[in-house]
Amino acid sequence: MNTMVIDSLLNTLYKSKNLLTELNDISYCCKEIGPYYSSVGSHIRHILDFYNCIFKGLESKHIDLTLRERSQMIERDCNCAISEIDTVASKLKDLYSADLTLLLDVEDDLGDGNVTLQYTLGAILAQANGHTVHHYAIIGYIMDRLDVVIEDENFGYNPTTPKAVLKNTKVG
Repeated sequence: MNTMVIDSLLNTLYKSKNLLTELNDISYCCKEIGPYYSSVGSHIRHILDFYNCIFKGLESKHIDLTLRERSQMIERDCNCAISEIDTVASKLKDLYSADLTLLLDVEDDLGDGNVTLQYTLGAILAQANGHTVHHYAIIGYIMDRLDVVIEDENFGYNPTTPKAVLKNTKVG
């Protein structure tokens, strides 16, 4: 089962890397698209921060999702982001033999202050994957406004989205 989980995470994560090979730093950093005025880079950095919070907390079994690094280099430089994606991918590969039922305390701010809940390693990894796809959807909106075509027709869609829905949302 670990192979299927980790391979799925890697497939989702590598969509970032594929996207970044199609972008230049100017498009990657552009914050001119409303309503949130965020950049593709800020979303990629946020995705990687989420994963890095998981890795930082594994040994202590306490993951604090509020302690993100927020590296401006990852947010501004496609090559730096690609390098960090490779680092995260390598750490994910180290989890092929991990116990996905391992219990972890996961701390996050749900809006009214920090709360700590118990997760399994598998659950937090599944959340990281869904979180990534959610941010890909936002990136898709930004790219559309920048008139940059994403070659991956499934980018930003949850894998459970019916193929008929995908087909009907395509322009052209």
